[in-house]
Amino acid sequence: MPKQKDLKRLVRSRMKKTGEAYTAARLQVVKKNEPRVDFAEVAGMSDAAVEKQTGRTWAQWVEVLDGHRAAEKPHREITQFVSSLGTPSWWTQMVTVGYERIRGLRDKGQRRGGAYEAGKSRTFNVPVETLYEAFANARKRRRWLPVKITVRTSIPARSMRVTWDDGTFVELMFLAKGAAKSTVTVQHQKLPDRAAVETTKKSWSEHLDRLGEVLTIT
Repeated sequence: MPKQKDLKRLVRSRMKKTGEAYTAARLQVVKKNEPRVDFAEVAGMSDAAVEKQTGRTWAQWVEVLDGHRAAEKPHREITQFVSSLGTPSWWTQMVTVGYERIRGLRDKGQRRGGAYEAGKSRTFNVPVETLYEAFANARKRRRWLPVKITVRTSIPARSMRVTWDDGTFVELMFLAKGAAKSTVTVQHQKLPDRAAVETTKKSWSEHLDRLGEVLTIT
């Protein structure tokens, strides 16, 4: 990778030749000079999994999204474009976030605006409707989650957005893995720093452990 002053010189040279904006020219210069990157490792999801669910490997997604100049666009616009290509809803966010990590627009655990978030996922041997109900039903939720929450929006057996007792936000996605198996994916948002990410991940591991015990008894 060129030093900062050399990078700026190369970017300005490309801008004169192509008429591109600075951001677009910089992206192309960086791509040309960047070392070989393990896209799957940076994105946080294997090539095999993303190709199975979306029909494209990470390298192919990077090529498509770079061609759309996605690195210059806000998160919502990238998500809309990925969705327009027929990507399943849960994987639309995964592809978008993975691409943003690959292109250095966010770090793991960090949102585009700079705030941090903690992600956790767990699969249980119950139907997705049962898993969703364990979160949606306040009486059942109190058996495993010792935190007061406020449900903001929800789509039965698919998703839920809640406010945590400390004012942070949590997005929950529910995915059926068969008739008697399902996964919940947690994105705990608006965390103040990287240390809070690790603490929150640990807490969610404990919450989901208790949920697993409750579901087994049920």
